[in-house]
Amino acid sequence: MKALKETLRELIALEGPITVERYMSLCLRHYYATRDPLGAAGDFTTAPEISQMFGELIGLWMLEIWNGMGRPAPCRLVELGPGRGTLMADLLRATKLLPDFKEAATVHLVETSPSLRQRQQAALTPSGFEIKWHDRLEGVPAGPMLLVANEFFDALPVRQFLATERGWCERLVGLDGEHLTFGLRPEPEPALGNPLRLGDVLEWPAASVDVMGPLTGRLARDGGAALILDYGYWGPAFGDTLQALKSHRSVDPLEEPGEADLTTHVDFHRLAQASAAQGARVHGIVAQGDFLQALGIEARAEALKARATPAQAADIDQALARLTERGATGMGELFKALAVTHEAIQTVPGLPALPFSS
Repeated sequence: MKALKETLRELIALEGPITVERYMSLCLRHYYATRDPLGAAGDFTTAPEISQMFGELIGLWMLEIWNGMGRPAPCRLVELGPGRGTLMADLLRATKLLPDFKEAATVHLVETSPSLRQRQQAALTPSGFEIKWHDRLEGVPAGPMLLVANEFFDALPVRQFLATERGWCERLVGLDGEHLTFGLRPEPEPALGNPLRLGDVLEWPAASVDVMGPLTGRLARDGGAALILDYGYWGPAFGDTLQALKSHRSVDPLEEPGEADLTTHVDFHRLAQASAAQGARVHGIVAQGDFLQALGIEARAEALKARATPAQAADIDQALARLTERGATGMGELFKALAVTHEAIQTVPGLPALPFSS
């Protein structure tokens, strides 16, 4: 198979520089189609892989929402970008507290990677739930929906614009000899107006908005809730957040296209705007550590430790600390939780209602 880097060089030589959004899209499509990126042998680790407590608490969150909705049946239980299926497996195990849920729920995974679909099937077959896969959310049948997206939106491509004396010029990926390099479109983007400070970088998450609009439109129409957990911020804000991870270390985003994980920080304000525009109710935004503590992660950790060996108890304490750690780079603070629901759902566990207008 031709290396993606060679394909990109040929594409740029033929068509000219491409946008950061297109570059990310091509890289990520190749990346996720050709590997399992998770775990010690992969490039990064997500919260569900750190501890079962994460998925279990989300399962209990889903049960409470479903119960408050009047226990609709059928109810579509959906995960976007489900990785190895670890979160969904832990979530489904927690839902056994309400046996009626298994009769009502149909499980739907939105996943395009063949290798990850195989891992998900292996992880979820013991649950006894029938699992269906879809390339897009639009493939999930109509009806009330409970959806979770953990570290999904950070992997969607963004457009980037740099503040120059000419205005906001879009950042491009081009060629310097044989090497990929960043450049700028000469003409500014007039729709963005004039920047206030030269050198600022503006990220526009068009792909995220394109996902969030139909998702929350469906919630507003059919009922249900979506829980989004990811690393990011409440915008508007400026800054270049594009990063690449390979073997758990930061690398140059242009050095090994398609061989490293590319992500950007999620602008939760944009997600909330897209949700409110569809008539959905917004809840949050809360730091992940505060959210998990509100759901009872410390009590769950103590319950697990009560029947654990000393070594296992130490692992549980370490996982708890990692999931709730404060500080600018701690998962408990860097990661945020946001929920969007049908307007009839006025409260959700662990997240305050957010009066919000688009």
